[in-house]
Amino acid sequence: TCALPIFGDFRTLLRASAVSPAMLWYLDGRVNRRNRPSDKPNENYARELLELHTQGVHGGYTQQDVTELARLLTGWTSDGLDGSRVPQFRFAAERHDSGRKTVLGARYGEGEAEGVKAIRALCRHPSTATFVATKLVRHFVGDEPPAAAVERLSKVFRDTEGDLRALSRALVEMPEAWDPGARKFRTPQDWLTAVGRALQLPSAAAEALVLPLRQLRQPLWSPESPKGFGDLQRDWADPDALLNRAEFARSLARRPFARTQDPAPLATAVPEETADGLTLASLLGDRDIPRAERVALAFASPNFQWR
Repeated sequence: TCALPIFGDFRTLLRASAVSPAMLWYLDGRVNRRNRPSDKPNENYARELLELHTQGVHGGYTQQDVTELARLLTGWTSDGLDGSRVPQFRFAAERHDSGRKTVLGARYGEGEAEGVKAIRALCRHPSTATFVATKLVRHFVGDEPPAAAVERLSKVFRDTEGDLRALSRALVEMPEAWDPGARKFRTPQDWLTAVGRALQLPSAAAEALVLPLRQLRQPLWSPESPKGFGDLQRDWADPDALLNRAEFARSLARRPFARTQDPAPLATAVPEETADGLTLASLLGDRDIPRAERVALAFASPNFQWR
């Protein structure tokens, strides 16, 4: 594990991720080495570092850049992955690929420091600013991120060299984020969190979320690929996924902590002028519908699927 500085700077965050034993295991950095001249570097982490963490698939890098970056990161491994001790990052000089490397036109030498230097250069690359800004605006504003918002946030990234606190402040102050038409479809984790808050549950153990999240197709900490879980409406709004939510809402509404829930206060989370008929009926309408059913209808209603 590693402590990730989420309100520090992007460079420190990326460096912490790069030396995390979990990352070294997941993307095979631990076996990226060169013991013989015929050995080829393992490119898994180098590719994802460029494609998913910094540049983006259209950021301008080439296959040669991937290969050269993988060479730079040979020898980045971890002790203790066999369970003998607490895993810790270690640079194994004997596994490092010697010689000059060139990544995105910049030349590098040998050793751990040169890998750190390359990561720093990636963080400063204009493509990284655009890529990170696009992901943030897409997540917090909408599936189709407004170009003007992306450019403003990208400029903040460039001007502050990736200051994450400044980026967070810029997101909060972004007028597009407060546009009534801006909304995001809730992922299963978002939806389950919203349900818990609506029911005023003080907390939930991770173990209690394993089965529900698996049923809702977002298993805890287990995305299908290094790209992670989808962040778009099309990833979660198919009929099967919505039926799973409705069935889970109905099951949850029968639990003791939900049976006494008054559905009416849930209406405060849904502006009446935008609410659909099913939402208003379940929250404020027909009292002949049993309380538990009305709670379930509220959580399964169209409006509750959005944040």
